Amino acid sequence: MTSLDKPTEDTSADDARAVTEAALFEAFGGVRGMVETVLPGLLFVTIFTINKDLHWSAIAALAVSLLLVVVRLVMRDTVKHAFSGVFGVAFGVVFAMMTGNAKDFYLPGMLYTLGLAVAYIVTTLFGVPLIGLILGPVFKENLSWRTRNPGRKKAYAKASWAWGLILLAKCAILFPLYWWADTAQLGWVLVALKIPPFLLAVWLTWVFLAKAPAPIDVFAEMEAQEKAEEERKAAEREEAAGGRHRRQA
Repeated sequence: MTSLDKPTEDTSADDARAVTEAALFEAFGGVRGMVETVLPGLLFVTIFTINKDLHWSAIAALAVSLLLVVVRLVMRDTVKHAFSGVFGVAFGVVFAMMTGNAKDFYLPGMLYTLGLAVAYIVTTLFGVPLIGLILGPVFKENLSWRTRNPGRKKAYAKASWAWGLILLAKCAILFPLYWWADTAQLGWVLVALKIPPFLLAVWLTWVFLAKAPAPIDVFAEMEAQEKAEEERKAAEREEAAGGRHRRQA
């Protein structure tokens, strides 16, 4: 390797890491997505800690979730993360109102976390790691990593195991608290556990993917195939036209 080769390799590696960071940012919502995830629950537990009023706490949490969606719409930004937050808060509000137990505001989200943890692990065991299904379209590789890019499939499997185990560990903390702690205690622990496990899982995903082979851009491949097909048909038309001219001559 010459001294001229190394900067090129470093630049390529830096580009790969930058692409991975951008894809993870897009897939998981970045800083704004984290704020939209934490804020409704934080508002709920803060109000409930102060006045122990389930109705006002629930209304405030739902209102701020809707406000976040409106802000996204006004700014013409993607609303998928904000909408998912609204649905999550709405389920929690309905559940808590039906049972009259403020702790049940958190139960749908906890069950979703448990289900997601199981999904990460089960899909990985079956050879279709969930994180690959989520990030494949973002990297424009779709499912090509399953059969054409084994190194990338291995990285997705490692990342899915990381997500599954981290979320299971989170559930192992929260579900006992659901039974033994009061609403305020459960709420504050849940808020505290919103971001750190998420950041750890995202960081591990970045580590695994940054070391993996580059994604196969299937969209670029399809465009190249279409272009080649168009050129082939154009050449055939030109050859046919030339043949007609020769026969007429």
